[in-house]
Amino acid sequence: MTNTKEHILNVSLNLFMQKSYKEVTLKEIVDKTGMSKGAFYHYFESKEQLFVEVINFAFATVIDDSYNKFSKESLFQFYHDYIDYFINEEAPKLTVNYISLTFDALKFVPDFQRKLLKSQKAQMETWKEVIQEARDRGEINTPMKDEEIAKMFIYSIDGFGLHRVFGQINREHMKLSLLTLWDSFYEELKV
Repeated sequence: MTNTKEHILNVSLNLFMQKSYKEVTLKEIVDKTGMSKGAFYHYFESKEQLFVEVINFAFATVIDDSYNKFSKESLFQFYHDYIDYFINEEAPKLTVNYISLTFDALKFVPDFQRKLLKSQKAQMETWKEVIQEARDRGEINTPMKDEEIAKMFIYSIDGFGLHRVFGQINREHMKLSLLTLWDSFYEELKV
């Protein structure tokens, strides 16, 4: 990606994070980038095309399979790696504007919902795989199904994310709370 194109994407992302897709004008984007309208059109055919590329740019880490970076030696290590990743990479982004941008993307970007659902499915499959391996190793022993356990981890972090958006929890408190909750849940799974 060229530096100019990346500059346009970053400036546009900041604008879309401040206001909704419909509120941001092409003139505003051109003014904030410091470029001419002609230079803008060299990289993007329309505001709509720009928005699609901004969304793909902004959500690349959410949609990509980041789980391959986490240790799968144990369920314990996997969820600790996940918490570190979430706190350092995802939690700082969680704002009301980020959620608003997500909803704009769902409305205006073709295939965005499909990509999110595919990502969620991959997330669930990865958790279930790690849980099954933990069960096979004797790390955990529980009558709960793998998918039920995975949902407990996934849905609880989703809830913490919403509390973060509402400004009710800072990152350090979120990390300590998640570790306490998940460590306690993990101890129950070992019984």
